[in-house]
Amino acid sequence: MIEILRLASAVISRVLSGRNLDTELQAAWLRHPALSGHQRAMIQDACYGTLRHLGRIDAMLDALLDKPLSDPRLHQLLRVAVFQLEYTRLAPHAIVDHAVRCCEALGFASAKGLVNAVLRNFQRRRAAAEAAASRSDPGRYSYPQWWVDKLRAQYPAQYVSILEAGNCHPPLALRVNARRITRAAYVLRLTQAGISARTVGEYGVVLDAPRPVEQIPGFETGWVSVQDAAAQKAAVLLDAAPGTRVLDACAAPGGKAAHILERADVNLFAVDCDAARLERVGATLSRLGLAAHLIHGDASRPEEWWDGTTFDCILADVPCSASGVVRRHPDIKWLRRADDIARFAQQQALLLEALWRLLRKDGKLLYATCSVFQEENSFQIAHFLERHPDARCSTPPGTENSTQQPAGQILPDEDHDGFFYALLRKH
Repeated sequence: MIEILRLASAVISRVLSGRNLDTELQAAWLRHPALSGHQRAMIQDACYGTLRHLGRIDAMLDALLDKPLSDPRLHQLLRVAVFQLEYTRLAPHAIVDHAVRCCEALGFASAKGLVNAVLRNFQRRRAAAEAAASRSDPGRYSYPQWWVDKLRAQYPAQYVSILEAGNCHPPLALRVNARRITRAAYVLRLTQAGISARTVGEYGVVLDAPRPVEQIPGFETGWVSVQDAAAQKAAVLLDAAPGTRVLDACAAPGGKAAHILERADVNLFAVDCDAARLERVGATLSRLGLAAHLIHGDASRPEEWWDGTTFDCILADVPCSASGVVRRHPDIKWLRRADDIARFAQQQALLLEALWRLLRKDGKLLYATCSVFQEENSFQIAHFLERHPDARCSTPPGTENSTQQPAGQILPDEDHDGFFYALLRKH
């Protein structure tokens, strides 16, 4: 338990200095190969949970501390310990004891008394600390203030549900490969294996309890892929016909490219600027028995890789804030800054301009983000349509919304992450 606290604190410290959570966890596994699967799971849970609820944890600590902590390592240790006390079923006395003993392992034994006092005070004054935390937006919702303000302005009737959805554990959704097995047959296989699940969308299956991919029936043989139900809409909305020439720009890690190929025999070109991530596209397609032209290149600079032949369909799954998938990546909440959104919007506009030139007349381009911020979504498309009289936008079927949110916007809920789609046609 001491090692779990120590390593989780170290990972969180690196993340809050600007590094990616998943990358840091993988680095921790490489540095500590003797960790058991159970220990890794506990460290991962502590890291994800602490970052998911960081705003509330910090607000409660502020209510308990007389002055700010000078040592960031001590701050991370207390954050993890408070997460465990507030959100897990671990024995409270064991959490406090291990946190105190961890001080010595981290090299600040002199802080043992402070750690013991803060955590025991939290146990005694828990209700008061929780009440104090709820007086501020970051303490109530566990998001930066600018994030809450933006969602409150853009979704006045729905911002609370959006924030709350982002703090939930994400569902484990699978996409059934229709080339290999029907969804009904796969659900039957799950039932026979004692795995409870429900269907969602046209190809999706959501497991009631998550499990490692190696324990998912048919994963290694290409029956299914892990993909959120909202992301599964991309291939359906693009609806590429057999024999057509299709471009998947910014294709990594390859889930949407694979789904396009599962639905139809198309001539698919998958482009990504990251060579390592492009290899993942190839591995994904290989597992599923599919093939595409893999191109290492920058989608915003097609002159460096394009052969001059226009495409019938283009999927523009552009880089974005990822504000719709924070329940899967809680570090995003604390790594993003308010001015990042304008930079993403600028990059997205450049990509749209570049890719529009590659689309044939009467062709279609599906613009997609995993964001809920309108600057990257409905505002972006409105500006594009103003610049391009040859473009028409239709609300993709299945994404129609009430007047309280923009057409094409999918907000996070029990079954879906937050996504946005706009289907553009060239006239």
